[in-house]
Amino acid sequence: MILDLNILADLAVDFTPRAYVRVTPMARSLTPLGAGFGRTRFASPTNGFKVIYLAQDLTTGVAETLIRDRFQGRARRKLLEVEADLWGATEVTAAAPLTLIDLRTTGLLRLGVSTDAARGKAQSQGRKLSQAIHDQTDAQGLLYSSRLTARTCLCLYDRALPGPLQATPVIEVSCLVGFVDALRELNVTLIAKS
Repeated sequence: MILDLNILADLAVDFTPRAYVRVTPMARSLTPLGAGFGRTRFASPTNGFKVIYLAQDLTTGVAETLIRDRFQGRARRKLLEVEADLWGATEVTAAAPLTLIDLRTTGLLRLGVSTDAARGKAQSQGRKLSQAIHDQTDAQGLLYSSRLTARTCLCLYDRALPGPLQATPVIEVSCLVGFVDALRELNVTLIAKS
């Protein structure tokens, strides 16, 4: 995929995340900024680079990791506490701006890329786009809107890490004061251990 470099330059913004949330498996709690390969929306389809994702708030972070589409078409929307206990959250703040490609508004249209790249349920278009942006620019990542909450999210490439980023210790999401409120906002009930 070849992208217009002038449009990419126009879409590049300096963005300084403050207290953005990363929801991550507790098994990785010792490396709150640890990046990995994967089959996620903006992961490299060739394993050419690693990524991490940050969300504007806890609700979006939980929606993007624990909830996703699992309750689609279901009236009963219940999450077992034992499953929630497998996940933690950290707040990430940058001490200096990151250079990100902003895909939140007309960026995809201007690039001539399917809006499914950032907004569709299927993720293959997003992976191809991310690979092209990574290969054709020096951007440190992408700024996009969550398809689940419409709030701002970041996908950061490994070349941005750790860079100016600092993370708080990872805490189990079920221990966070706002976790039950986040689930309530997503119409999900937490079921306690028995």
